[in-house]
Amino acid sequence: MRHGEFQHPRLVEVYDAECRWGPDDDFFQAVVGETPAARVLDLGCGTGRLTVALAASGHTVTGVDPAGASLAAARARPGGERVTWIEGTSVLLPSGMFDVAVLTSHVAQFFVDDAEWARTLADLRRALVPGGRLVFDARDPADRRWERWNPVDSQRRITLPDGGEVRAWTTVTGVRDGVVDFTHHYHFSDGERLVSSATLRFRTEAELRDSLTRADFAVDRLYGGWRHEPVGHGEGELVVVARAGTLARVF
Repeated sequence: MRHGEFQHPRLVEVYDAECRWGPDDDFFQAVVGETPAARVLDLGCGTGRLTVALAASGHTVTGVDPAGASLAAARARPGGERVTWIEGTSVLLPSGMFDVAVLTSHVAQFFVDDAEWARTLADLRRALVPGGRLVFDARDPADRRWERWNPVDSQRRITLPDGGEVRAWTTVTGVRDGVVDFTHHYHFSDGERLVSSATLRFRTEAELRDSLTRADFAVDRLYGGWRHEPVGHGEGELVVVARAGTLARVF
Protein backbone atom coordinates (compact mmCIF):
# COMPACT_ATOMS: atom_id res chain seq x y z
CA MET A 1 0.00 0.00 0.00
CA ARG A 2 1.03 3.65 -0.39
CA HIS A 3 1.77 5.65 2.79
CA GLY A 4 0.56 2.83 5.02
CA GLU A 5 2.13 4.44 8.12
CA PHE A 6 -0.53 7.13 7.86
CA GLN A 7 -3.46 5.19 6.38
CA HIS A 8 -3.46 1.69 7.94
CA PRO A 9 -4.49 1.62 11.63
CA ARG A 10 -1.94 -1.05 12.52
CA LEU A 11 0.91 0.75 10.80
CA VAL A 12 -0.16 4.07 12.35
CA GLU A 13 0.44 2.42 15.72
CA VAL A 14 3.87 1.24 14.56
CA TYR A 15 4.74 4.71 13.29
CA ASP A 16 3.73 6.28 16.60
CA ALA A 17 5.81 3.75 18.55
CA GLU A 18 8.87 4.29 16.37
CA CYS A 19 8.72 8.07 15.98
CA ARG A 20 8.97 9.37 19.52
CA TRP A 21 9.83 12.84 20.77
CA GLY A 22 13.30 13.91 19.66
CA PRO A 23 15.60 16.90 19.11
CA ASP A 24 13.61 17.91 16.04
CA ASP A 25 10.52 18.35 18.22
CA ASP A 26 12.57 20.40 20.70
CA PHE A 27 13.70 22.63 17.83
CA PHE A 28 10.23 23.23 16.43
CA GLN A 29 8.75 23.86 19.85
CA ALA A 30 11.48 26.39 20.66
CA VAL A 31 11.07 28.27 17.38
CA VAL A 32 7.29 28.40 17.71
CA GLY A 33 7.77 29.57 21.30
CA GLU A 34 9.55 32.69 20.04
CA THR A 35 6.02 33.95 19.30
CA PRO A 36 4.10 33.73 22.62
CA ALA A 37 0.50 32.52 22.42
CA ALA A 38 0.84 32.07 18.67
CA ARG A 39 -1.82 30.87 16.28
CA VAL A 40 -0.04 27.82 14.89
CA LEU A 41 -0.69 25.66 11.86
CA ASP A 42 0.80 22.15 11.81
CA LEU A 43 0.44 21.03 8.20
CA GLY A 44 0.90 17.28 7.81
CA CYS A 45 0.47 16.87 11.55
CA GLY A 46 0.25 13.07 11.41
CA THR A 47 -0.55 11.52 14.77
CA GLY A 48 -0.15 14.86 16.52
CA ARG A 49 2.90 14.32 18.73
CA LEU A 50 4.14 17.90 18.36
CA THR A 51 0.71 19.37 17.64
CA VAL A 52 -0.64 18.49 21.07
CA ALA A 53 2.56 19.61 22.79
CA LEU A 54 2.32 23.03 21.14
CA ALA A 55 -1.27 23.39 22.35
CA ALA A 56 -0.18 22.41 25.86
CA SER A 57 2.41 25.20 25.69
CA GLY A 58 -0.32 27.81 25.37
CA HIS A 59 -0.60 28.20 21.60
CA THR A 60 -3.81 28.04 19.58
CA VAL A 61 -3.11 25.13 17.27
CA THR A 62 -4.70 23.72 14.12
CA GLY A 63 -3.53 20.34 12.83
CA VAL A 64 -4.17 19.50 9.17
CA ASP A 65 -3.57 16.13 7.53
CA PRO A 66 -5.17 14.19 4.66
CA ALA A 67 -4.83 10.81 6.45
CA GLY A 68 -7.90 9.96 8.48
CA ALA A 69 -6.26 7.11 10.43
CA SER A 70 -3.46 9.40 11.60
CA LEU A 71 -5.92 12.09 12.64
CA ALA A 72 -7.96 9.54 14.59
CA ALA A 73 -4.82 8.70 16.60
CA ALA A 74 -4.08 12.41 17.04
CA ARG A 75 -7.56 13.17 18.35
CA ALA A 76 -7.25 10.31 20.84
CA ARG A 77 -4.05 11.67 22.38
CA PRO A 78 -4.31 13.15 25.87
CA GLY A 79 -4.79 16.86 25.25
CA GLY A 80 -6.04 16.27 21.72
CA GLU A 81 -9.23 18.15 22.53
CA ARG A 82 -7.19 21.39 22.69
CA VAL A 83 -6.39 21.21 18.98
CA THR A 84 -8.58 21.99 15.98
CA TRP A 85 -8.15 19.03 13.63
CA ILE A 86 -8.87 19.26 9.90
CA GLU A 87 -8.78 16.30 7.53
CA GLY A 88 -7.53 17.63 4.22
CA THR A 89 -4.74 19.55 2.52
CA SER A 90 -3.42 23.11 2.41
CA VAL A 91 -6.15 24.14 -0.03
CA LEU A 92 -8.56 24.22 2.93
CA LEU A 93 -6.53 26.74 4.92
CA PRO A 94 -8.21 30.02 5.86
CA SER A 95 -6.50 33.25 4.80
CA GLY A 96 -4.39 35.34 7.19
CA MET A 97 -5.20 33.24 10.26
CA PHE A 98 -1.81 31.96 11.48
CA ASP A 99 1.31 33.48 13.01
CA VAL A 100 3.46 30.38 12.53
CA ALA A 101 3.18 27.35 10.24
CA VAL A 102 5.25 24.19 10.71
CA LEU A 103 5.83 21.17 8.48
CA THR A 104 7.69 18.56 10.50
CA SER A 105 9.07 15.05 10.00
CA HIS A 106 10.16 15.89 6.43
CA VAL A 107 6.58 16.45 5.26
CA ALA A 108 7.93 18.97 2.74
CA GLN A 109 9.57 16.10 0.85
CA PHE A 110 6.23 14.43 0.16
CA PHE A 111 5.43 17.23 -2.30
CA VAL A 112 7.37 15.58 -5.10
CA ASP A 113 6.16 17.63 -8.04
CA ASP A 114 7.45 21.22 -8.21
CA ALA A 115 4.02 22.55 -9.13
CA GLU A 116 2.45 20.82 -6.11
CA TRP A 117 5.17 22.24 -3.83
CA ALA A 118 4.62 25.73 -5.28
CA ARG A 119 0.85 25.47 -4.72
CA THR A 120 1.41 24.37 -1.13
CA LEU A 121 3.78 27.27 -0.46
CA ALA A 122 1.22 29.65 -1.99
CA ASP A 123 -1.47 28.26 0.32
CA LEU A 124 0.84 28.66 3.32
CA ARG A 125 1.69 32.24 2.33
CA ARG A 126 -2.02 33.00 2.06
CA ALA A 127 -2.73 31.40 5.45
CA LEU A 128 0.00 33.31 7.29
CA VAL A 129 -0.22 36.91 8.44
CA PRO A 130 2.33 39.28 6.87
CA GLY A 131 5.60 38.60 8.66
CA GLY A 132 4.36 35.19 9.85
CA ARG A 133 6.91 32.41 9.98
CA LEU A 134 7.16 29.12 8.11
CA VAL A 135 9.36 26.44 9.71
CA PHE A 136 10.10 23.10 8.06
CA ASP A 137 12.72 20.40 7.60
CA ALA A 138 13.96 18.43 4.61
CA ARG A 139 16.85 16.02 4.21
CA ASP A 140 19.90 17.44 2.50
CA PRO A 141 20.45 15.50 -0.75
CA ALA A 142 24.21 15.95 -0.29
CA ASP A 143 23.94 13.56 2.68
CA ARG A 144 22.56 10.82 0.38
CA ARG A 145 20.48 9.39 3.22
CA TRP A 146 18.69 6.96 0.90
CA GLU A 147 21.89 4.95 0.52
CA ARG A 148 21.36 3.76 4.09
CA TRP A 149 17.81 2.63 3.35
CA ASN A 150 18.74 -0.99 2.73
CA PRO A 151 17.85 -4.25 4.51
CA VAL A 152 21.08 -4.20 6.56
CA ASP A 153 21.52 -0.60 7.65
CA SER A 154 17.81 0.07 8.15
CA GLN A 155 17.02 -3.13 10.10
CA ARG A 156 15.21 -2.27 13.33
CA ARG A 157 12.88 -3.71 15.96
CA ILE A 158 9.96 -1.67 17.22
CA THR A 159 8.19 -2.41 20.50
CA LEU A 160 4.48 -1.63 20.54
CA PRO A 161 2.53 -0.38 23.59
CA ASP A 162 1.05 -3.87 24.13
CA GLY A 163 4.53 -5.42 24.24
CA GLY A 164 4.37 -6.85 20.74
CA GLU A 165 7.42 -6.47 18.53
CA VAL A 166 7.71 -5.54 14.88
CA ARG A 167 10.76 -6.22 12.73
CA ALA A 168 11.16 -3.56 10.06
CA TRP A 169 13.53 -2.53 7.29
CA THR A 170 13.52 -0.31 4.21
CA THR A 171 14.51 -0.87 0.59
CA VAL A 172 14.99 1.74 -2.13
CA THR A 173 13.28 0.88 -5.41
CA GLY A 174 14.28 3.86 -7.54
CA VAL A 175 16.42 7.01 -7.61
CA ARG A 176 16.07 9.66 -10.31
CA ASP A 177 16.64 13.43 -10.47
CA GLY A 178 16.28 14.03 -6.74
CA VAL A 179 13.29 11.67 -6.41
CA VAL A 180 13.59 8.50 -4.30
CA ASP A 181 11.08 5.63 -4.26
CA PHE A 182 11.24 3.23 -1.32
CA THR A 183 9.33 0.55 0.55
CA HIS A 184 9.08 -0.14 4.27
CA HIS A 185 8.68 -3.81 5.28
CA TYR A 186 6.99 -4.79 8.56
CA HIS A 187 6.90 -8.28 10.11
CA PHE A 188 4.67 -8.56 13.19
CA SER A 189 5.20 -11.06 15.99
CA ASP A 190 1.78 -12.60 15.22
CA GLY A 191 2.93 -13.43 11.69
CA GLU A 192 1.27 -10.61 9.76
CA ARG A 193 3.44 -8.93 7.13
CA LEU A 194 2.73 -5.51 5.69
CA VAL A 195 4.57 -3.27 3.24
CA SER A 196 4.23 0.45 2.65
CA SER A 197 5.69 2.39 -0.27
CA ALA A 198 6.34 6.10 -0.72
CA THR A 199 8.20 8.64 -2.82
CA LEU A 200 10.20 11.61 -1.54
CA ARG A 201 11.77 14.62 -3.27
CA PHE A 202 15.24 15.69 -2.13
CA ARG A 203 15.59 19.40 -2.97
CA THR A 204 18.90 21.19 -2.63
CA GLU A 205 19.35 24.27 -0.47
CA ALA A 206 19.34 26.40 -3.63
CA GLU A 207 16.11 24.81 -4.86
CA LEU A 208 14.39 25.39 -1.52
CA ARG A 209 15.54 28.99 -1.36
CA ASP A 210 14.35 29.64 -4.90
CA SER A 211 10.93 28.08 -4.28
CA LEU A 212 10.48 30.16 -1.13
CA THR A 213 11.45 33.39 -2.87
CA ARG A 214 8.95 32.69 -5.64
CA ALA A 215 6.23 32.19 -2.99
CA ASP A 216 7.03 35.52 -1.26
CA PHE A 217 9.01 34.10 1.66
CA ALA A 218 12.36 35.35 2.90
CA VAL A 219 14.70 32.87 4.59
CA ASP A 220 15.62 34.03 8.09
CA ARG A 221 17.69 31.01 9.14
CA LEU A 222 18.77 27.77 7.55
CA TYR A 223 20.57 25.07 9.51
CA GLY A 224 22.12 21.70 8.82
CA GLY A 225 20.85 20.15 12.07
CA TRP A 226 18.69 20.53 15.13
CA ARG A 227 21.43 22.21 17.19
CA HIS A 228 21.80 25.10 14.74
CA GLU A 229 24.79 23.59 12.91
CA PRO A 230 25.73 25.06 9.51
CA VAL A 231 24.50 23.20 6.45
CA GLY A 232 26.75 20.23 5.80
CA HIS A 233 27.89 20.00 9.41
CA GLY A 234 24.80 18.69 11.19
CA GLU A 235 22.60 15.63 10.83
CA GLY A 236 22.17 15.87 7.07
CA GLU A 237 19.18 18.17 7.38
CA LEU A 238 18.01 21.41 5.82
CA VAL A 239 16.06 23.13 8.61
CA VAL A 240 14.40 26.29 7.35
CA VAL A 241 12.94 29.27 9.19
CA ALA A 242 11.36 31.68 6.69
CA ARG A 243 9.17 34.74 6.98
CA ALA A 244 6.16 35.67 4.87
CA GLY A 245 6.51 38.88 2.88
CA THR A 246 5.07 41.98 4.47
CA LEU A 247 3.16 43.09 1.36
CA ALA A 248 -0.28 41.60 0.82
CA ARG A 249 -0.50 39.35 -2.21
CA VAL A 250 -3.43 37.81 -4.04
CA PHE A 251 -3.15 34.16 -5.12
